[in-house]
Amino acid sequence: MSAPARAVDAPSLGLAVAVDLGTRRVGLATADPTGTFASPLRVLDRTRPGFWPALEEVCTQRRCRLLVVGLPRNMDGSEGEAAAAARRFAALAAERLHVRVEMWDERLSTAEAERSLITAGVRRAGRRRSVDAVAASLILQGYLDAHRGRAAS
Repeated sequence: MSAPARAVDAPSLGLAVAVDLGTRRVGLATADPTGTFASPLRVLDRTRPGFWPALEEVCTQRRCRLLVVGLPRNMDGSEGEAAAAARRFAALAAERLHVRVEMWDERLSTAEAERSLITAGVRRAGRRRSVDAVAASLILQGYLDAHRGRAAS
């Protein structure tokens, strides 16, 4: 049974959590211990005073070593105010959570998440509650796929 323990103890990317940052809601996703599959986790209300402690708790519970923050680029690849806000959030998260933080292009992740929830038959209220976490899982899955097989730095 030592092979599964090695996978948990030494995944190629470390244990990762992803963030789909919104002005009010923040979707979270996590990866399995091998860094292969991303799954939606939960949505936090960024406007509440307990936001940072809640995010820290998620990172602690998940033994997070990497926080992947979605970078909302414009369709032409340029960055606007939302991208600047995401970069500020990422810098603050690195400082507060003491984990490695990387940015990942999130173009169309929310639209894709919405489409997948509609296809799955999720009602509008359910989509509103979960779309940000599903978008975070798409961001994380893209990151994991692009970095598969690379050693952690």
